[in-house]
Amino acid sequence: MTPAFAALIAICLALVGVAGIIVPVLPGSLSVLVALVVWAIWGGSTQSLVVGIVGAVLVVCGMLASAVLTQRRLGARQIPQWPIAFSLVVGVVAGFWIPVIGLPLGFIVSLLLIEYVRVKDLKAAWSTSVVAMKSVGTGMLLELAAALLAVTLLGASVFASLIL
Repeated sequence: MTPAFAALIAICLALVGVAGIIVPVLPGSLSVLVALVVWAIWGGSTQSLVVGIVGAVLVVCGMLASAVLTQRRLGARQIPQWPIAFSLVVGVVAGFWIPVIGLPLGFIVSLLLIEYVRVKDLKAAWSTSVVAMKSVGTGMLLELAAALLAVTLLGASVFASLIL
């Protein structure tokens, strides 16, 4: 594989990965990780290898930070993982039915309904739903920040290798 073709594949995978962190239908951080591995192996230089390794460490740290932070905040309020996972699936399905606003709307409404059924009190359900949404959102932002930093490194490396 030529470095130019590796760069094309890596950039496309990285863009899909960044979009996947925001829209959970697409694979997110894993796509960015694969893009970095592709560039590290077939980039054809020591620079591409270093960028691949540093970027991979950033992406893995972002994924771990997201998971740990989300789990810690949910555990502190004794909120199980399954309502969030179920609401995410409902949100994705709603995203296909109602473009643009279906994903967040489906996620929020289904999470509130599930929490209401689980705790049997609307005020408590609203409170736990807000905590769950904040923790998931914060986790997504952390993961996105790490992935964007890794993709920026990747883009700079590709630019330096192929253009300069």
